[in-house]
Amino acid sequence: MNRELAATVQEQQRLTARLQHQVEQLLKRLYGPRAERIDPAQLVLFAQELAAAPQPEVTPEEQAPATTLVPKKGHGRKPLPKDLPRQRIVHDVAAQEKICPECGANKKRIGEEVSEQVEYVPASLFILEHVRPKYACACCQEHVVVADKPAKLIEKGLPGPGLVAHVITSKYCDHLPLYRQEFMLARHGVELSRKTLCGWVMTTADKVQRLVELMKREVLASKVIHTDDTPVRVQGEGDNGAFTGRFWVYVGDDVHPYTVYDYTPSRKRDGPAAFLDGYKGYLQADAFGGYDGIYASGDVIEVACWAHARRKFHDARSTDSDRAHRVLAWIRQLYDIERDAKKLDAESRRALREEKSKPILDAIEKWFDEQQLNVLPKSPIGEAVNYAMNNWSALTRYLDNGILDIDNNPAEQALRGIAVGRKNWLFLGSDRGGRAAANHYTLIQSAKRHGLDPFAYLRDVLLRLTTEPSTDLQELLPDHWKAALQP
Repeated sequence: MNRELAATVQEQQRLTARLQHQVEQLLKRLYGPRAERIDPAQLVLFAQELAAAPQPEVTPEEQAPATTLVPKKGHGRKPLPKDLPRQRIVHDVAAQEKICPECGANKKRIGEEVSEQVEYVPASLFILEHVRPKYACACCQEHVVVADKPAKLIEKGLPGPGLVAHVITSKYCDHLPLYRQEFMLARHGVELSRKTLCGWVMTTADKVQRLVELMKREVLASKVIHTDDTPVRVQGEGDNGAFTGRFWVYVGDDVHPYTVYDYTPSRKRDGPAAFLDGYKGYLQADAFGGYDGIYASGDVIEVACWAHARRKFHDARSTDSDRAHRVLAWIRQLYDIERDAKKLDAESRRALREEKSKPILDAIEKWFDEQQLNVLPKSPIGEAVNYAMNNWSALTRYLDNGILDIDNNPAEQALRGIAVGRKNWLFLGSDRGGRAAANHYTLIQSAKRHGLDPFAYLRDVLLRLTTEPSTDLQELLPDHWKAALQP
C-alpha cells in the first residue's frame, strides 16, 4: 500500500513539473524575450573536460604576433550618403557686418562653415499624359493615323509601374496592409479602394511568374538548399471557414543566390516534395517528418540544425539546469569555432572542423549515451537529449563538407519578414493570394539579398516585362540586374 502511494506521489510530482515547464514556455512565448541568451559565466562552469584537454602544439611560425592590433569599430555619426540630392542654402551676414569697424574697408571672404541637415519631402503622385497626335490628309480628310497606345501594366488600369511597385514593396517589404495604403493614398488626393489595390497585386504576381520559375530552377541547381516553413491564417471560401496555410522558403547557395518562396494550403509533405522534385544535393532543415520521403530516395542528403537542438536545451534550463548548461557550453564552443571558420574556404573550413569540432561532438555524443539511461524520456531534458540523438547523423553532417552550415539560420532569417508582416495584415484572403504573396516575397527578398532597393528593382522588372515582352529573363535576375548597373 505504501509503495503504491509513493509511486502515485512520484508520478504526480513528475506531472506537476512537466505542467509547470509547459506554463513557463507559454508565458515566455507570450511575454518573454525570444533571444536565447544566457549568462556566459554559467557556461564556464561546464565542459571542463574539453577545457582541460591538451591543445595541439603550435610551431613558432604559426603563432600570431603578440602585439596584434585589432581594429576598433568607429563611433559617432555615420557620414551622409554622397548620392543624395543636396540643396545649398547660404545664410549670409548683414551688409553692415561686412565693413571693418576700424578702417571702414570691405571685409574679404576667407572661407565658409558648412553644417548638414537631413530633410524629408513627402512622396508625391503625378499623372502621366500619354499624348498620341492624329494625322489626316488635308485634302480628303481621310487616312487618319495615330501612334499605337503604349502597353500598360494593368490592362485598362490607371497605375504606372512605379505606383504598383510602391504598393507591392509597401506590403511585402514594409509590412503595410492594403487598407492602410488606401488611407495613405487618400491623403494625397487619390481615392483607390483596397479591392483595386488587391487586383493590382494579383495581376502583377501573374506577370512575374516566369521570372519566379527561373529563380526556382536556379535554386534547384544549388549544392545546398536551406528550407523552413511558417504558418499563415487564410480566409476560407464558402462554408469551409478559415484555415492555416503555409509559406515555405528555399534559400539557394552562393552560386545560385536566390531566395524562393512557395505557398501550400497545408503542411502536408507533398508541398516540399513537389518543389524539390528532381533535386540532388544537401537539404538543411528542421526535423519535420514531411522531409523523410524526400531523404528516402538517396538523392537528397539531410543536414540538421544545431540551433533547433540548442533551443530544446535552452528551454530545459528551468527543470535541469546542470545538464542543460553543460550542453549549452559545448554548443557555444562549436559556434565559436564556426566564427573562425567563416573566414576560410570550404576545404580549410572542413579541416578546421575535423580538428576542433569533431572532438567536442564526440564528447557530446558519449555524454548523451550516458544520460539517456539517467533522465526521464518525457522530461524536458530527456526530450532534448532524445531529439539530438535521433538526429545525430544529420547534426554532425556539416563536418563532411565545408560548404555546409552548422544551422539553418539562413532560412529562418528569410521568414522573419513574413512573421512581421503577419502581425500587420493578419491573414490571406485566399489560396491565390498566398501564391501571389509568395511570388512577391521571392522578388523582394532576392533583391534585398543582393543589397538592391526592392522598389527600384521591382519597378524596372515590371516596366520591362510590360513594354519589352521579349526581354531575356536572365537579365532580370537580381544579380545580373545589379551587374548591368555597375560601371
